[in-house]
Amino acid sequence: MIYTAEGLLKKAELPEKISAEWHRYYRGKIEIIPKCIIRDLGDFSVWYTPGVAKPCMEIAKDPDKVYDYTNVWNAVAVITDGSRVLGLGNIGAKAAMPVMEGKALIFKYLGGVDAFPIVINEQDADRFIEIVKAISSSFGGINLEDIAKPKCFYILERLQKELDIPVWHDDQQGTATATLAATLGALDVVGKKISDVRIAVIGFGAANVATVRLLIKAGADPKKIIIVDSKGILNRNREDVRKSNEPYKWEFCKITNGEQVEGGIKEALKGADVAIAASKPGPGVIKKEWVAEMNDDAIVFALANPIPEIWPWEAKEAGARIVGTGRGDFPNQVNNSLVFPAIFRGVFDVRAKAITDEMAIEAARALVSYAEKKGLSEDYVIPHMDECEVYIEVALAVAKKAIEQGVARLKLSSDEIYTQAKEMIISTQQKLKELMRRGFIKQPMQNIRFSISTIE
Repeated sequence: MIYTAEGLLKKAELPEKISAEWHRYYRGKIEIIPKCIIRDLGDFSVWYTPGVAKPCMEIAKDPDKVYDYTNVWNAVAVITDGSRVLGLGNIGAKAAMPVMEGKALIFKYLGGVDAFPIVINEQDADRFIEIVKAISSSFGGINLEDIAKPKCFYILERLQKELDIPVWHDDQQGTATATLAATLGALDVVGKKISDVRIAVIGFGAANVATVRLLIKAGADPKKIIIVDSKGILNRNREDVRKSNEPYKWEFCKITNGEQVEGGIKEALKGADVAIAASKPGPGVIKKEWVAEMNDDAIVFALANPIPEIWPWEAKEAGARIVGTGRGDFPNQVNNSLVFPAIFRGVFDVRAKAITDEMAIEAARALVSYAEKKGLSEDYVIPHMDECEVYIEVALAVAKKAIEQGVARLKLSSDEIYTQAKEMIISTQQKLKELMRRGFIKQPMQNIRFSISTIE
């Protein structure tokens, strides 16, 4: 297939052109419908008063029974303060609702997870935390979304410590897990080990901060990681970093860049085996001649959307062997939608109290393992989003790791976990197809079809 910059720009703009019309047509993307029998109004005496008093009293005696008698076991809150929504900035809580609904839609379709979009009109981090804690009893897990840095790190850390349910910031952990999976798959193809390679990290927002942390935990040598922020390469001579309000950057200055390389993207890429860019839309952020200075069998992940930091064909022409982007119309799409639905499916099925880094690494390895069975190649280092089986396998791997680490409330067999995950995911997709077939969900007036691989 031949791509042109003009053609790709037109394709990238197409969803936006019809999005407002589709959203207005459906007036939102999700709804709540009953899942219990209602044969006649007499059944409400069981589901509501007086019958409902019995499960209420049992939960009062044993709070863990809320998982048996209510939907808490399968409910995640998708929460934001609207302070950094996609690439739109601080647009506020109400304006963030379409994104949170979209996230909830993906949770349900790909993971069978009931997700509730919640936008909190509060920009103060401590007050935001207290609000989330106050409503947390309604949910089995919390998914934080689109929160500005550096407060996103503080909010995640506090909520993870102070709640006994899984708390996940998808912009950090989801992207990091998908990027780790793509990196491991690509390294397998080129025959290199993560402990040996030099990695250039371009951009140091929330996603790449978490990616570097996860890479190190997965075996990367921090001294061989070169990080570039908007002002250049992180090193111990950066007084602006030492004095900034982002102390985590200084911590990375102390452990990465063992050779104390200085400069910018060009210098970071020289001699690198892997480039992971999550900075700003291109093209031209990364130049062909800089990629040409990377090591043989170079791996380039240019993840900015809608236009990557360098066009894939330019990176290939410059000598990169494997190239991935955040887009679905190029090979090797690095997409956190491969991760968060399956992660939560796994933790919910064993009622885990937390999501650990080890569980995220296990999810990444499960993605690679699935791709290996299908046949890893230069154009397939991470599974595609439309490969339904991968979500079940990732959920299984995460649940088993939760049991192994002692954070699971239920200790199920692998067969039990696999069967439940499969049933939850497949049944959701079957129900949706049936509702569409029967006309309960109608086609929009402007019926333009998109592949699921375009979801970001």
